[in-house]
Amino acid sequence: MRGTMRICLRLSIVGLLGLALVGGAQPFDEAQGSREALERQPRAPQRPPNFIIILADDQGYGDLGGYGHPTIRTPNLDRLASEGQRWTSFYAAYVCTPSRAQLLTGRLAVRTGLQSGVLFPDSTGGLQPEEITIAEVLKTRGYATAMVGKWHLGVLPEYLPTQQGFDSYFGIPYSNDMDQTGEGLTADQRFERYMDPRIEYFNVPLMRNGGIIERPAQQTTITRRYTDEGIAFIKAHRDQPFFLYLAHNMPHMPLFRSKEFEHHSQRGVYGDAVEEIDANVGRIVATLRELKIDQNTLVLYMSDNGPWAPYLEQGGSAGLLRGAKSTTWEGGMRVPAIFWWPGTIKTGIVTGIGSELDILQTFASLAGGQPPADRVLDGFDLSATLRTGAASPRDTMFYYGARGLAAVRRGSYKAHFITPAAGTSLTNTPPAADTPQLYNLDQDPSEKFDLASKHPEIVEQLRRVADEHAKTVVPVKNQIATRTGRGSQ
Repeated sequence: MRGTMRICLRLSIVGLLGLALVGGAQPFDEAQGSREALERQPRAPQRPPNFIIILADDQGYGDLGGYGHPTIRTPNLDRLASEGQRWTSFYAAYVCTPSRAQLLTGRLAVRTGLQSGVLFPDSTGGLQPEEITIAEVLKTRGYATAMVGKWHLGVLPEYLPTQQGFDSYFGIPYSNDMDQTGEGLTADQRFERYMDPRIEYFNVPLMRNGGIIERPAQQTTITRRYTDEGIAFIKAHRDQPFFLYLAHNMPHMPLFRSKEFEHHSQRGVYGDAVEEIDANVGRIVATLRELKIDQNTLVLYMSDNGPWAPYLEQGGSAGLLRGAKSTTWEGGMRVPAIFWWPGTIKTGIVTGIGSELDILQTFASLAGGQPPADRVLDGFDLSATLRTGAASPRDTMFYYGARGLAAVRRGSYKAHFITPAAGTSLTNTPPAADTPQLYNLDQDPSEKFDLASKHPEIVEQLRRVADEHAKTVVPVKNQIATRTGRGSQ
């Protein structure tokens, strides 16, 4: 059985007490009666905020206008960043499945058995029922919950979103390039299918709750349809707190976009896909404003990992960061992250460290709830940073790759103990480094200048941090295994 969480409602008494100071500050016994009588009056609980997470797939750190891209136009996201907070050192996992597990549970994927790669259509594993997700935490506070988009945490019925705290699910169960059609294709032929895709090349199912409603999914319209579904959910639950998790397929390869966005961007097909996401973010924000619930809604926009580099100009960009998806270089795990909550968030650029691991505890705090206390959590509550601009409580990041803990960052310094391979395919197992590498990320975010020989004492400090962390990790069953015995790729 899942753990139960004791939740206390936050009561707002400021307004009631303030009545005593209005109209000439009349005494309690003359105007409102005795203080005791006032305190016995029923008090309405303050409605907790709504939460929306919009997750892009394989969007690089440098792929938004607000993060420096010269030709991809993202006016809606740029406006959210200017009205909210743009984080410059925010981290996800190195690849899709671990990232989504970490986002929803607040736990490193190594603790859930989902660290070593990605789940495939024939995978028998998934996010285990005993794990507690953001949706489950928020449901204890009366939230309506919906998952729209790419799930990628298990395809069998017991692993679908409706078994993980979500009231409803509309989306695809794994990546949009999986379940490929065609037998005996060469690597070159498969590459061409990615670069010039057709719907029928990828037999991906579109699901509603536990049933398939379309196969193959019509991906040219799926960004808009995901947003339509999200807007319908928002409108249906405008009068109660809600949590919407909207995980787009794009800009993961193969790239699809609607007719309206063909040749829309100077950046080509990749830019078209990103600009269509941006336009649909604008539709969601317009809905919140139309319903007059924007000031009670926190929106987080981020990517699940860095860009998928092998696909030439149709892959994304990590900007000034080194590396890409499936590596533990900064470009593989540092992602764009924008928080928006008008009237509440302290506007600005946050250069402190944050992570998807922090979202569960942050949302629980803001909702007046409690995160699960019966397990190790790897997150921090960022609510003070969001509200006041206070320094982020996080100063350390652990970078896990396919072979385990590969690097550690504390403050400005990051030590690599397993150097990522030059390639970015999951089939390239990164070799162990002969000697660690050390970088000052504040001064050298591109990880160009190895300082290990200059500062061996910092390398040793970070090695001790890694060793202490390793003592907290209990081995769990690997959930990435498949029916055919195929490993992660």
